[in-house]
Amino acid sequence: MLPILYRDQHLIAIDKPSGLLVHRSEIDRRETRFAVQLLRDQIGQQVFPVHRLDRGTSGVLLFALDSDSARLLNQDFAAKQPAKTYLAVVRGHPADSGDIDHAITRQPDEREYVHGNAQLNAQPAFTRYRTLARCTLPYAVDRYPQSRYALLQLMPETGRRHQLRRHLKHIAHPIIGDATHGKGVHNRFFQQQFNVGRMLLHAVELSIRHPHSGEALTLTAPLSGDFARLVHELGWADALPAAWLGDAGADSD
Repeated sequence: MLPILYRDQHLIAIDKPSGLLVHRSEIDRRETRFAVQLLRDQIGQQVFPVHRLDRGTSGVLLFALDSDSARLLNQDFAAKQPAKTYLAVVRGHPADSGDIDHAITRQPDEREYVHGNAQLNAQPAFTRYRTLARCTLPYAVDRYPQSRYALLQLMPETGRRHQLRRHLKHIAHPIIGDATHGKGVHNRFFQQQFNVGRMLLHAVELSIRHPHSGEALTLTAPLSGDFARLVHELGWADALPAAWLGDAGADSD
């Protein structure tokens, strides 16, 4: 059962587990489980995805329950109205806060065919971040005698594909567990040392205006499972608001 965070007659939000695709993808043709299908079967009615999370990202995922609500929400997302907040564990010690203003080449949608010779133009992309906690571990993971990691709060102001992962790689602080944009030696260290094999990126909050009532809604998916356990093990729990940190024993990630 997918954890339901919010539901009314127009909207439903779930806490998407890491590893679950939102919808069928040409890239993952062999996959048989999708959030759209699982949620439709769980509640017994059609659902309309209005944004996406990468397969490896967990957290707040919003759906409309009718086509009119989907249209209105799609307009809001296109106009950058919703405020999104993510948590990530990254390599290194970034500054206390910063802005990443770095255009990234547009990546095609899973269902979009692009000819091999086609050029995809770079699009403006902007992310704010804040460093919530840091640690230095006494392990020579790479070429240094110690290894440094940090917990970041990420606030994207644009919604480019893989934006957060690509932006953090751009500033040399890749997300742990990111097999594409990260560094394998650090990913393997977290798997072996902490038994955490997932990508450590979680959509913790989504703030929207209700498409019909105009009410301000903040949808929250607290950290849980492996991610929450890791935050406790690294001594970072006090750096998070209580609403963002759930049960480390509940494996919804």
